[in-house]
Order: sequence, then structure tokens, then C-alpha cells
Amino acid sequence: MAEVYLDRRRAALRRTQNPDGGWGYFPGKTSWLEPTAYAMLALDGDPAAREAADRAWKLVQSWQLPDGSWRAGATVEDGTWVTALAVTLCSVRRDYGTQFEKGASYLLGTCGAENRPLVRFLRALGLGDKEVDTSHPGWPWRDGNSSWLEPTAHALVALKKSAAQVRSPVLKTRVGEAEQMVLVRRCRDGGWNYGVRSALHVDLPSYPETTALGLLALQGTTAPIEESIALGRHLWLRPKSPLAHAWLTIALRTWGDALPAPDEAEEPPKDIMLTALQALAHPNGNFRLLKTGRPA
Repeated sequence: MAEVYLDRRRAALRRTQNPDGGWGYFPGKTSWLEPTAYAMLALDGDPAAREAADRAWKLVQSWQLPDGSWRAGATVEDGTWVTALAVTLCSVRRDYGTQFEKGASYLLGTCGAENRPLVRFLRALGLGDKEVDTSHPGWPWRDGNSSWLEPTAHALVALKKSAAQVRSPVLKTRVGEAEQMVLVRRCRDGGWNYGVRSALHVDLPSYPETTALGLLALQGTTAPIEESIALGRHLWLRPKSPLAHAWLTIALRTWGDALPAPDEAEEPPKDIMLTALQALAHPNGNFRLLKTGRPA
């Protein structure tokens, strides 16, 4: 079968790579780690993109800080959630050297502010928000913030993918606790909101993108999540945006869902991040690079 859809998206990514080796969110814009990471994943294994991938990796490597975290881009001073994406890239490229070790160590040592010792002490005294279960540590967007579903999902994917290479006795426990964090924050309909399942005793709605990331995060779980997968399929049939549709396609494919291929005649979008995700989501794309198991 002619893979016009996939080939066009990979060609668009090769064409829009910046001179520094990275990708911006749109052609000609400043390089950032997030679109660069997903462009690299989408192009992995493409013979025409080997040199492009190597240049991109050199740029990503240059953004790591001494504490093991990664900056989101050249103009950002502090490390952020994108550290998880860089660790995933290390795993995909089988680059398990010092940078990987420091990145994985940073992830294992980072948690949301609600799980810092003082906050846990206050919670033990009966103080703080009793509506939200914050007993299971997830990951924040940046160190010092509260944990959220999205950065937690990206960190879980990174650590699960590279579990065999992480020499830490806390890995299995940390992954299990983070999975519990994702599960207890599941909305009433089985999907996920960005942060918590309710606020001021009002149930919050789930969203397609975050539901997709919740499903990616829970790959390999022994918890019953059939309701969540069913909701993902329902949302996939009624996409609210191309981005939501791409994320749901990736997530459902990692769970073994044989979704139909997209319309081969559909042109690539101008949005580079979306182009990369659509390429990943194709039946013959690299969605399997985001497939994980559980730490043994």
C-alpha cells in the first residue's frame, strides 16, 4: 500500500528542521525540545532522516543541565518536565550513558510539591484539601510545582521504557505510586482532566488529550481500565480537534486497538507537533516507540 499520508508527513518534518538541528512548533520558529522530540520519534528509522536525527540529538544533548534535567529550549534557564521526553529519546536511541543516568535520576528524585515532607506532615495533622487524594507522588511541570496528569504521564512512559537500564531500587515503587496517582485522579466517566477529578465537590470533565495520555501512562497496569479504553474509543470517533485525534490514536494503538488508517489524501498540517503526532499515529508509524511494559 502506498503510504502517501505517512511519507508526506515525514517529508514535511525533514523539510522544516531548523539549522540548529531542532524543530519549532511551526516552520521557521525557534526550536523547542517538545516538537523536536516528537519529530525525532516520527522520523526514527527513516533512512532519509539519519543525518537530521543525529543533528537533532546533538542539540537535545546540549540542553541538559548539571542536575540531570533538560531545558525546554535554548532560552530557558531551568529544567522542566521535558526531561521525560529526553529520557525517552535516550531509550529509543539506546544511548544509556551519563546523560541518561543523570536524567533518569532526576526524574526519580522529583515529585509534586504536595508530596514534599512539610505538606505531608500538615496533611497528617488533618490540614489541607481533603477532597483531593495527594498521597501518591506524580510529577510537576517544573520542580517546586504541584503534580499534573500530563507531566506524570510523560515521566511514566520514559521510566517504563528504560526500566531495564535504570539501576535504582526505588524505580518499581515510584512507577507504582505514580500509576496510583493517575488512577485516583480519574474522572467519573473513566477519562482524565488536567489535574484532579473534582474541585469544590463538583465533578470535572475529562478531555480527549489527557485521556489519551492517561492511557499511555497506564500501559501494563493490572488495574481494571476497560472503562477508560472504551471512553478513549468513544472520543476517537468524535474528535474535538486533530491534536486530540492524533493522541487518542497513538494511545489506543499502544493498547492493541486496530484502528482504521487515515485518509491517504489528507495534507500535512502546518503545525509541526501535530504533523509529528499524526506520523506516529499512522498504522505503519512509530507509535510503538511509546509502547511500554512494567518494571520487573
